[in-house]
Amino acid sequence: MGDPKGFLKDGREVADRRPVDERVHDWNEVYPGGIGRALLPIITTQAGRCMDCGIPFCHQGCPLGNIIPEWNDLVWRDDWEGAIERLHATNNFPEFTGRLCPAPCETACVLGINQDPVTIKNVEVAIIDRAFESGAVRPQPPEWLSGRTVAVVGSGPAGLAAAQQLTRAGHTVAVYERADKIGGLLRYGIPEFKMEKRHLDRRLEQMRREGTVFRAGVEVGDTLTGDALRERYDAVVLAMGSTTPRGLPVTGNDLGGVHQAMDFLPQANRVALGEEVTDQVVATGKHVVIIGGGDTGADCLGTSTRQGAASITQLEIMPEPPQTRPTGQPWPTYPMTFRVSSAHEEAGQRVYAVSTKEFLGDEHGNVRALRLVEVVLEGGTLSEIEGSEREIPAELVLFAMGFTGPETAGLLDQLGVDLDDRGNVARDRSYMSSVSGVFVAGDAGRGQSLIVWAIAEGRAAASAVDQYLTGSTTLPAPVRPTDRPLLV
Repeated sequence: MGDPKGFLKDGREVADRRPVDERVHDWNEVYPGGIGRALLPIITTQAGRCMDCGIPFCHQGCPLGNIIPEWNDLVWRDDWEGAIERLHATNNFPEFTGRLCPAPCETACVLGINQDPVTIKNVEVAIIDRAFESGAVRPQPPEWLSGRTVAVVGSGPAGLAAAQQLTRAGHTVAVYERADKIGGLLRYGIPEFKMEKRHLDRRLEQMRREGTVFRAGVEVGDTLTGDALRERYDAVVLAMGSTTPRGLPVTGNDLGGVHQAMDFLPQANRVALGEEVTDQVVATGKHVVIIGGGDTGADCLGTSTRQGAASITQLEIMPEPPQTRPTGQPWPTYPMTFRVSSAHEEAGQRVYAVSTKEFLGDEHGNVRALRLVEVVLEGGTLSEIEGSEREIPAELVLFAMGFTGPETAGLLDQLGVDLDDRGNVARDRSYMSSVSGVFVAGDAGRGQSLIVWAIAEGRAAASAVDQYLTGSTTLPAPVRPTDRPLLV
C-alpha cells in the first residue's frame, strides 16, 4: 500500500484541460502538453489514494486484469520503471487505453463505494507517457524464431495486440490493413484531440523493431484471396473489427448530407494530419444533427465544433441517464450515468428520449430538416408521445449508432467461416473459427465492444495461436470467448 492515509486525506483530482476557446481552434489533445505531462504534478498523490484492497475489484472491472494496486504503489514510491513493467505485464498499449477506455476499473474501485474512486486511468497514462519519454519502452525482439508464420488481418487494437504477442513468441507475423496506413480505427476513427497519432506511431515503431511486418493498403479478400492467405501462412488471425454500420430505415435517409459517422470522421482525421481529401464531408456553417449518444457521437460533436458548425444537436432515443449511480446498478457494476466528455464541454445540445421520424429535403435533394418525436420508456418498451412531433434544422446528419458485425463479402465468404446468431465470426474457447488454423479476436468475433476487450482478446487469441503452432505456450490468456463482461 502506498500512503496508508491517502484515501482519507486526499480527494480525487484530475488534470485540467485546455480552455475551450483555445482548444476548439486546433486538433491537438485537449490537455496542455498531453495528458501524461499534465498529470505529473498530481499523479503521485492520486496513486497514493489506492487502498491496496484485499480483494481488488478493479481487477474484475478490467478485462485485461491489470494489476492496478501494484503499479499504484510503485508510482507512489517513485519507482516508475517498476510501474511500467507491471503495467506492460497485462496491457500492450496503455497509451491507448489510458486515453480511450471508459475506465470500468474505476467504477469497480472499492473506494468508490462511498467516495470518489482512484484515478486509475490517469495513473495509467502518466506511467506510459513518462516511460516513453524516459526511454523505458524498448523493443523486445524474440531470442529465437519458431519458423512458423502468422497473418493478422486488421490493425486495430485486437490485431496489434495479437501481433505483438506472437512476434515476441518467435513467430514471423505480418499484419494486413486495407487502409493506406496501419492503425485501423485508432488512426482514422479516433479524432486527434482525443489521441494524437504520434502515440500510435511510436508504438508501431517499437513493433517494427521487434520484427512485426506491416502491410498497409492490402484488401485481403480482393488483392490477396482467403485461399492464398491460408496457403502462405501457418495460422490466420481475423481482427478486422465490426465494420458494418447500423442504418436508420426512415424516409429521406438517402438525401444528400445524410452520412454514416465513419464516412465523416476518417476524412476529418486525414485533413487534421495534413492530408488532402477530395469532396470532404464537412460541418462548416451547417446545422449538424448527430444520431447516437455514445463515444462515436461525441467524436462527431468535437469534430463538427472544430470545423465551425452553425449548430450541433446530438439525439439519443433513450431517456437522459441519472447523475448518480442508479439503485438497480449497484457497485461494482458499470453504471449508466450522465457523462460529459471534452467534446460536450465545448458546444452542442444533447436531446434525450426522441426518435427520428423522417428526413426532409430541399429542392436540390439535400437534407434541410429532421422530424422527430418524443418517446417514453415504459416496461422496457419505447412509445411515442402523441402530439410531440417537431422539426429541427439539419443540413448534415451523422449516424453514430454503432455497428452490426464484420463485413462478410470477400474474405469471410472465401474462408467459409461460420457466423454466430449475431452475425459475428463464430469461435470456440480457443478463439478458433470453424476453419482449422483460422482464429478470430476482437469485435469481429465479440461484436462491437471496448478497446480493453479488444486488446484482451488479441492477447488471448495469440496464446491460443501459439499453442496451436507449437503445442504449448507461455503467453497469457486473460479472457475466453465465452466470457461476458460482468461490469460493462
